[in-house]
Amino acid sequence: MKAIRRFSVRPVLPEPLRPLQELALNLRWSWHPETRDLLRSVDPDAWVTCGEDPVRLLGTVPADRLAALAADRGFLRRLGVAVGDLRDYLTEPRWYQQADSRAGGDLPRAVAYFSPEFGITAALPQYSGGLGILAGDHLKAASDLGAPLIGVGLLYRHGYFRQSLSPDGWQQEHYPVIDPHELPLTPLTERDGGRARVSLALPAGRTLTAQIWQVSVGRVPLLLLDSAVAENAPAEREVTDRLYGGGSEHRLLQEMLLGIGGMRAVRTYCRITGHAAPEVFHMNEGHAGFLGFERIRELGEAGTGFAAALRSVRAGTVFTTHTPVPAGIDRFGEELVARHFGDGAELGSLDPAALLALGREPEALTKDGEVPQFNMAVLGLRTAQRANGVSALHGDVSRGMFAGLWPGFDADEAPIGSITNGVHAPTWTADATQRARAATTLGDPELWELRRTLRDQLVQDVRARLRTSWRQRGAGQAELGWIDDVLDPDVLTIGFARRVPSYKRLTLMLQDPRRLTALLLHPDRPVQIVVAGKAHPADEGGKRLIQELVRFADDPAIRHRIVFLPDYGMAMARSLYAGCDVWLNNPLRPLEACGTSGMKAALNGCLNLSVRDGWWDEWFDPDFGWEIPTADGLAAAEPDRRDAIEAAALYGLLEEQVGPRFYDRAGGRSGLPVRWLEMVRATLDRLGPRVLAERMLREYITGYYAPAAVAHRAMTPEAAGELAAFADRVAHEWPRVAVDHVETAGEPATLGASVPLRVRVTLGDLDPSAVEVQAVIGRVNGDDTLADPLQVPLKAQGGPDLSGRWTFTGDLTLHRAGPFGYTVRVLPAHPQLASRAELGMVAMPSEDHAETTGTPLR
Repeated sequence: MKAIRRFSVRPVLPEPLRPLQELALNLRWSWHPETRDLLRSVDPDAWVTCGEDPVRLLGTVPADRLAALAADRGFLRRLGVAVGDLRDYLTEPRWYQQADSRAGGDLPRAVAYFSPEFGITAALPQYSGGLGILAGDHLKAASDLGAPLIGVGLLYRHGYFRQSLSPDGWQQEHYPVIDPHELPLTPLTERDGGRARVSLALPAGRTLTAQIWQVSVGRVPLLLLDSAVAENAPAEREVTDRLYGGGSEHRLLQEMLLGIGGMRAVRTYCRITGHAAPEVFHMNEGHAGFLGFERIRELGEAGTGFAAALRSVRAGTVFTTHTPVPAGIDRFGEELVARHFGDGAELGSLDPAALLALGREPEALTKDGEVPQFNMAVLGLRTAQRANGVSALHGDVSRGMFAGLWPGFDADEAPIGSITNGVHAPTWTADATQRARAATTLGDPELWELRRTLRDQLVQDVRARLRTSWRQRGAGQAELGWIDDVLDPDVLTIGFARRVPSYKRLTLMLQDPRRLTALLLHPDRPVQIVVAGKAHPADEGGKRLIQELVRFADDPAIRHRIVFLPDYGMAMARSLYAGCDVWLNNPLRPLEACGTSGMKAALNGCLNLSVRDGWWDEWFDPDFGWEIPTADGLAAAEPDRRDAIEAAALYGLLEEQVGPRFYDRAGGRSGLPVRWLEMVRATLDRLGPRVLAERMLREYITGYYAPAAVAHRAMTPEAAGELAAFADRVAHEWPRVAVDHVETAGEPATLGASVPLRVRVTLGDLDPSAVEVQAVIGRVNGDDTLADPLQVPLKAQGGPDLSGRWTFTGDLTLHRAGPFGYTVRVLPAHPQLASRAELGMVAMPSEDHAETTGTPLR
C-alpha cells in the first residue's frame, strides 16, 4: 500500500544535544574530519546506514541513545568544542579580509556565483559531474578563505539520476524523490515567517513561482530555487524536477529560473538578512546567462537606457566557459526565446529584439546552411566583460571556438583568459592521509603502508558495491562467492571514473582485449582496474560503451581483476581517489576542458597516466606520472586508427614503465619500490599545492573579481551612459576609419636596432583620444604570419592635415633575430574597456598603403 502523501518529521533533540542540529545543517562537516568523527560517534552503525548523512542520522537515533548522550559529559565536552570551533570559523577574519585590507578595500563586498549544479556532499545530491563538483569546491574554498560569495542554483526534486545495470549490462536510470525536509537545508523566510518566493511571468498569463531554500556551506550561503510549490500549475511544478532533463522549453524555463529568478532570490536574501549586495556576478557556464537580462531590467526601471544598462551589467560580470565543443552549449530557437520575453511574458519593459540580439550566434559560429540559434555561451560572453576557460589549453581552445564574436582579430586576441581549475583538498584527501601527513614526516615504510591501507579500504568498498550491483542485476546470494576474491590489496590498482560521453573514450582500454587481459593476469606484475561512470540518459552511444565494458568485466576469467561500479557519485569517488595507485584519463585531445578527477587523485598520492589534455597538458612532469602519446592529426580523418595508435601507446606504458616501476623492489630498502615512492612523494609535495581550489579562487579574486568590482563601482549611470555613447559613436564612425599610409626609414641589420615608423590615419569624426594606433611586431613564419607579436602604441603628432588625416609615429625595436615583420592597426580606446578587442572593431592597412625604405611591411 502506497502513501498518498509524503512528509518528514524532524526529531526534537534533548536540550544539551541541540547544537548537533547546528553542526548537521552546516555542510562544513563534509570537509571537517573532527566534526564527522563526532557525528559518527552518535551512532556508528546508523552513520553507515544513513550514508554518512547527519540530518538523516539525527532522524533515526533511538530516544534512549539520545538520552544517554545527553547525560554523557565526555560527549557533551566534545560537542561544545566542535560547536565553538564552527562558530569561530564562521566569524573570524580570514585570508580575504587581510587581502582586502592590503588592497585598500578594492575587493568586492560580495560576489554572486550562479551554477546549474553544485556538488558539495553526497548528502545533497544536486550534481551530475565535473561542473557541479567544481562549483561545490568553489564555494568551499570561498568559505575557507573568507570570501563573501553567495551561491545560486536550483533544487531538483529528483536530482540527476541513480544508476544501476540490467542483467546484460545496460545502464538503467532511477529518479528517487528527494524530500527537501530530509536534506541539510532550511527555507528562507520573510520576517513575518512566510516562505520567501520569487515569480516569473510566462506566456498566456501563466506564472512560475519558486520558493527559496538556503544551504550553509561553511561561511557561504547557497540559495536553491524550487518550483514544486502549490501555487504553480502541474507543468510549472515540474520545472525543477530533474537536472538536465526535459526538452528545449523545459530547459529554457530552468535557465530563466536560474538566471532571472536567481537574481531575484539574491535580492530577496540580501533584503531579509542584511547581507551586502553583490558587486560581481559570476556565471559558471552559460546556463545562468539570463541573469544579465534581469540586471538590465533592474537598471532600466531606475531610468537607465538599454545600451547604458548593458555596459553597466558587463562591468561587474564574469563568465566561465567549461566546454571545448559547440555541442556542449545550450542553444534555443529564437522563436521559443522570443515567446518567453516581451509583452505578456517576462521582462515586458525591455525590447525583445534587443534581448534576442545578445544571444544570437554570428554566422562564423554556425555551420553552413544552419539557422543561427540563441546561444547561451554567446549570451554569457556578450553580457560579461571578463571571461575565462578552465585550463591554459582550454583557454586557447575557447579563443578559437568563439573568435567569430570579434571579427578582424586573431583568435589568440579574443578576450577570454584562463584560470586552471582546482580541487578542495579537505574534501578529496582521505582522512588517513590528512592524519598521517599532519602527524609526522612520512618515511618510505610509513608512506608505503599508508598507500596499502588505502588500497585495502578500496578493495573492501569495491566488493561491497559490486555485491549490491550484482544483486540488482538479479544474481542470487549463493552465486556471488567469487566477489570475496575480487581485487587484491597488493596489486597495482588503476582507476578510471567520469561521465561517459564518447570523447572521454571509456573503452579505449578494450582496443586489444588480448593485450589487456595479459596485463590483468600477468604472473609477476598484474594490474587491476576499477571503472565507474554515468552516461546521460539520452546518450545511447554512451550506454553502449558502458555495456561493452561491463560485458568484458563479466568474464569469469578476469572479473577478479577488472570491475565496473554503477552509480558513480561523490562518496564512491573519495574511495577511488584515495585507494588507486594510478589515475587513467584518455580523452580525445583537446576535448577535456580541465579534468579535475586526476587532481583529486593526486592529493592522495595517486600518479596520473593521461593524455596531455586539460590541466595535465599544463602541469605534466615525469615525476608526477606518465604522458600517453597522441595522434592528434588523425582525429577527424581516421578516428579508429587514432584510437588504435593511442591504445597501443597506453598498453606500452603499462607494460614497460608503469607496471615495472610499481613492482621494482630491486635495490630498495626493505623490499619497497623506492622510485615509485619518490613519484608519490613528488606528487604530494610539488603537484598537490598547484591543484588546490584555494589557489584557483585567489586567481579569480585578484584577476577577475577585484577588477570587476572596481569597474562596477566606476560604472555610475553617468559613466555607463558615456561609455554607451562612446561605443555608439565609434560604431557609427568606424566605416570611415582607415590606415592610409605606412612608411619606415633606415635599413636595420642588427638585433636591437630601431626603425622609425610613420603612419597616416583617417579617423572620420573621431579624434586620437578615441583610438589607439598600434604597430604589431614580431618574427614571421613562412606565410608572413606574426608569431608571438608585441604591440607598440604610436603617438599622434600635431593635428589633422588638410585632408583630415592624422599622423602617428613611433620606433620599432628589432627585439628578435631572424625573419621579422610588422603591421599597423587602429583600435577603439576607452579607459573602461577591459580589452582592446571588446568592441570587436579594428582597422588594418593593405600593402598598397605601405611605403618602405629598407624594412618591408609584412
